[in-house]
Amino acid sequence: MEDERYFGFLVSDVARLLRTEFDRRVRDFGLTRSQWLALTRIYRQPGCTQSELAETMEMEKGPAGRLVDRLEDNGFVVREADDADRRVRRIHLTRKAEAIERSMRTIALETIHEALSDLDEAEHDKAIEVLITVKARLQEMLQNSNQTASAADRQMAAQ
Repeated sequence: MEDERYFGFLVSDVARLLRTEFDRRVRDFGLTRSQWLALTRIYRQPGCTQSELAETMEMEKGPAGRLVDRLEDNGFVVREADDADRRVRRIHLTRKAEAIERSMRTIALETIHEALSDLDEAEHDKAIEVLITVKARLQEMLQNSNQTASAADRQMAAQ
């Protein structure tokens, strides 16, 4: 099988190239990839905890904490105590970060639009449909795998 026609490699390469082009376009903001990714995740999930952020970014809690520390030191986020549990600190974007996030979102949309400019509307829609279908199937596979693992864990604990 030719690597350039292998679905997994193609998806990975497209994602990597999109991130690289986006990095180039947002370089003037002075943010690392991890920082802009964190800002985007916090924008999408305002008031998330550090643990939730670490999970969505697929990283360990310690490095996520240091990342949030740097963002806080640079005035991009604030940590606020949770109303129900004072031990929990919720992460929120500052106005400074919200403005940057809006600009990054615009740049991201422009990057995607430009990357897809050679597709007609039907091809674009079909590509999106295919990716949604594959994503849903993978999520289903993971959910089934987690349920199977949980059942096996319960069975072992009962023995």
